Amino acid sequence: MSYLIKGVKCCSPVNQMHKITGNLFKAHILKNILGINEQQFKISRALSQLSSEKANSYNYVIVGAGSAGCVLANRLTEDPLSTVLLLEAGPKDTLLGSKRLMWKIHMPAALTYNLCDEKYNWYYHTTSQKHMDNRVMYWPRGRVWGGSSSLNAMVYIRGHAEDYNRWSREGAIGWDYEHCLPYFKKAQTHELGPDQYRGGNGPLYVSRGKTNHPLHHAFLEATQQAGYPFTDDMNGYQQEGFGWMDMTIYQGQRWSTASAYLRPAMSRPNLSVEEKTLVTKILFEGTKSIGVEYVRKGQRKKAFASKEVILSGGAINSPQLLMLSGIGNADDLKKLGIPVVCHLPGVGQNLQDHLEVYVQQKCTKPITLYNAQKPVNMVRIGLEWLWKFTGEGATAHLESGGFIRSEPGVPHPDIQFHFLPSQVIDHGRVASTMEAYQVHVGPMRSTSVGWLKLKSTDPNDHPIIEPNYLSTERDIGEFRQCVKLTREIFAQKAFEKFRGPEIQPGNNVQSDKEIDAFIRQRADSAYHPSCTCKMGQLSDSTAVVDPQTKVIGVENLRVVDASIMPSVVSGNLNAPTIMIAEKAADIIKGLPSLQEKNVPVYKPKTLKTQR
Repeated sequence: MSYLIKGVKCCSPVNQMHKITGNLFKAHILKNILGINEQQFKISRALSQLSSEKANSYNYVIVGAGSAGCVLANRLTEDPLSTVLLLEAGPKDTLLGSKRLMWKIHMPAALTYNLCDEKYNWYYHTTSQKHMDNRVMYWPRGRVWGGSSSLNAMVYIRGHAEDYNRWSREGAIGWDYEHCLPYFKKAQTHELGPDQYRGGNGPLYVSRGKTNHPLHHAFLEATQQAGYPFTDDMNGYQQEGFGWMDMTIYQGQRWSTASAYLRPAMSRPNLSVEEKTLVTKILFEGTKSIGVEYVRKGQRKKAFASKEVILSGGAINSPQLLMLSGIGNADDLKKLGIPVVCHLPGVGQNLQDHLEVYVQQKCTKPITLYNAQKPVNMVRIGLEWLWKFTGEGATAHLESGGFIRSEPGVPHPDIQFHFLPSQVIDHGRVASTMEAYQVHVGPMRSTSVGWLKLKSTDPNDHPIIEPNYLSTERDIGEFRQCVKLTREIFAQKAFEKFRGPEIQPGNNVQSDKEIDAFIRQRADSAYHPSCTCKMGQLSDSTAVVDPQTKVIGVENLRVVDASIMPSVVSGNLNAPTIMIAEKAADIIKGLPSLQEKNVPVYKPKTLKTQR
């Protein structure tokens, strides 16, 4: 009976109406609840995204932990209120926090290991060089904490005062010698102590060679016999002449910018550093840079900069990243389908480098580094270095060198020499075959200028590198002089007891035509690419950054590295790149530039003679 009554209740018209009304009401309530939840979910998701972005937001994002990036990371985090993210494509330069376990980087004598190893090196190659018998040139560049300062030969050379005065004339106002010298000094602690030219309490330790090798003494004596002056500091009053090299070596270890600047800043809570992180794009809102996109462990991520993005990837990576991000020659970018953010045709142009050639002489006495390169001796040298950071492993052996003028009328030195009591073959990739010594010699201010362009939109693809070497008659003539003047030095009495037959060019190479052919076949990069994001005035259509290092035509974006040099300096590039970053750090902080007026610089008594 009860079952039937229930059935009647369910089927009655009144109850049916109640059910329909109730269901409609429930649906209405549910819709409202779901709407609120959906809205809350959207808000929650947006807040989570904002929170994530905030967690990955910094005042400054620096791309590249190389010679410039490490300096900037240190100097910008001196202000505890400034947060900095430093992104590096390569790995750390230590293993389990130990330099000894990464001895190939930190042992000065082991430099050729990493110079020829893709693990810490971008391993670039140029196009076939039509003026150099169509050779493809090898360009190692650092891809590790410290960048190329973790791979280079540790030679500390600033260039000539007139290089910086020339920069000022080329449009880099405020970058003349009196505004740059104080930043060289600020960076440096020289083991010989501070003076008008040297620094005494900077992070970058600089020392002189300790081997006292007889061949270095013979070289310096021979240069004086050939009529050139001795200079006690080629980074000081007088660059011209020959003397003992300054080196970025401290207590027997390579003193890269990672050691000098980055590690001391790592304990600061406002500095974050990522390794093995490839930055693929600069992010923009219109023409305002807001951050970067990068890939780490296969995942694509973003980091945001509330103040500025700073590119410190070097003369190849910085212009490459600008172009990948839509800043460069609009026609080239459009061909690759890259949306143009800013037409800046100078990006990747004005590429300059130093070429050098090895002039080698056989040594009649067993005193070169030939024996040191035999396996048993290498183990002995390595163990001593690992134990005490001393011995033949504690130097790069490029302990003497110098600068001269190639001909009368040249106002300051345009040829550089590095002397080595050993033989180097193919960048050190081939073992030495005999007792020998050599100089690396090359012109400093070549007139050949090249370019680089994107090969594709893939950030992993190396750009097309066209240095355009030896494309002018003047450059060929200067190089010819390099060989002739070196031979003259090696022919002096000081080398008499050591001098064997000439290995290269070789006695069969005598005429200008033969010397030129030798240079085309054997000259190689001195690893000094620069000038591809040239600093200059807004009126200069080839300029990429202004004298404040800001990228022209966009906001909140800077480039700070060797690429912003207006023209290549007369010497190695590591010291000038560190100086650029020191000076740029003050500009970014809004501090007035340091300046030292009327610092004396040597000038030859007459330009009528070559020496």
